[in-house]
Amino acid sequence: MFSKTILASAAFAALAAAAPAPQVPGYTGADAPYADSTGNGIYPLATTFGPDTTVPATSVSTGGPPNVSEGPLTGPTSHGPFSGTPTTTGAVTAPSTLAASIPALPPNPTATYYNANGTLLNPAPAPYTPAGGLGTNGTEPRYMVNSDFDFESIALALYQEWIELDLFHNGPATFSEEDFLEAGLTAEDRDYISFMANQEVGHATLLTNMLGEAAPIQCTYNYPYSTVREYIDFNQKLTKWGEAGVFGFLNHLDAREVGQMLTQSIAVESRQQMSFRQMLGQPPMPVWFETGIPQSWAWTYLAPYISECPANITRLAWQNFPALHVVNQPNPNRISPNNTADYEVVGNRTGDPSISEIPNEESCVNLNVTGSGCGPAIARNRSEPLSFPGRQVRFTWDAPGQAVGPNNSYVTSTSAGAPAFVAWVSQLNLTYTPLHHTGNNSGFTYQPGGHVYQNDPAVNDTMFVALTDSDLYLTPFNLSMINPHVVALGLYTAG
Repeated sequence: MFSKTILASAAFAALAAAAPAPQVPGYTGADAPYADSTGNGIYPLATTFGPDTTVPATSVSTGGPPNVSEGPLTGPTSHGPFSGTPTTTGAVTAPSTLAASIPALPPNPTATYYNANGTLLNPAPAPYTPAGGLGTNGTEPRYMVNSDFDFESIALALYQEWIELDLFHNGPATFSEEDFLEAGLTAEDRDYISFMANQEVGHATLLTNMLGEAAPIQCTYNYPYSTVREYIDFNQKLTKWGEAGVFGFLNHLDAREVGQMLTQSIAVESRQQMSFRQMLGQPPMPVWFETGIPQSWAWTYLAPYISECPANITRLAWQNFPALHVVNQPNPNRISPNNTADYEVVGNRTGDPSISEIPNEESCVNLNVTGSGCGPAIARNRSEPLSFPGRQVRFTWDAPGQAVGPNNSYVTSTSAGAPAFVAWVSQLNLTYTPLHHTGNNSGFTYQPGGHVYQNDPAVNDTMFVALTDSDLYLTPFNLSMINPHVVALGLYTAG
């Protein structure tokens, strides 16, 4: 066999010299280019359309369990800022608090398992069933929250699902078909966004059922956009902190059955976020790992866009941090993001989208030029990236004590000392850079250049930044321990 291999290699040596060079450096042995079965590079195009075969069928039920909402008609129909007087203020609190912060402890004493040779070390509870795992002992699943931590986490996720349900209906209802076409989006794209709203009906129903009668209901919202591009940009930001907020608490839930269901819904949210990035002409998934953030971070981003809720709605326990503003936030609508002016966003809230109404000669939206265009696409490369390692990033931040959220009834707060670092949270990494003060509540830092693994820049995508008073070492599973050290919280459009 070995001699046959040598002979075959010699016989094909001349052919190899004429083969095209590999399109991916270092990757050899591919059989491309391919041709179809007719020998042509392109299949013949269809000339007739419509069904031409009758498939046997029978009548079946297409119903299902009832939804908590059928869409926007059963929820609020008005939008805008809250103009009343709050009847209560602050996050919901427990009867008592045991400590000012969670102490740092060594690894769990039960975390001792190590398998050096890959063989099974313990008796198997059943055939083909390795020992271990939680919820695998035959007990009946109970798809309900199982602690205060569970309840507050799922209630936060439900607030997020409700705004997404309204938001995904709001765009197609607010903007005309011509408005969408000017942004490069067709009627099919509008229907796709409307379908996402239908997905949120299911998500809201699921979470409501897991919480019970105290589940939060739909509120009214105050949106920051005035164009389709700004609408899409806001959607990709909101779904980003929505998915990251759930990834942050998912594996800390006491009810693992709830975590199972939530995993299957948040997988769809990740696809929504990727789709909105494609509609914005941004790389759909420029990271190797998605990010998880603490619940108080997700609530800080979300609360400013909820204007009013019913007075008896279930309140949340999570903290609202002061807002951190990126002065020179890169504008994804520009051919050259380096030309972005200061505060080139539509408002003063952390998740506000970049301004899309800029001079045509500076806009990449309808520019069909590879490397420069940013219209909707499955994927795009940009010759000039939105940001880069070493870029100076300038900040301002709000003082605590600002009224935010539903009915202006929550108050921003921080227990941290003076800000000294900028924390960059993306993928698996928590990276700190020094904060250089330039005045009261203003300063700058330089974008870090670290990697998660080789060739995977840690700072990329729509990501999370915070001012902190220390550079505490933390990892994805215990990131919430950073909260007592957070001065202000923001979003950064890195790529």
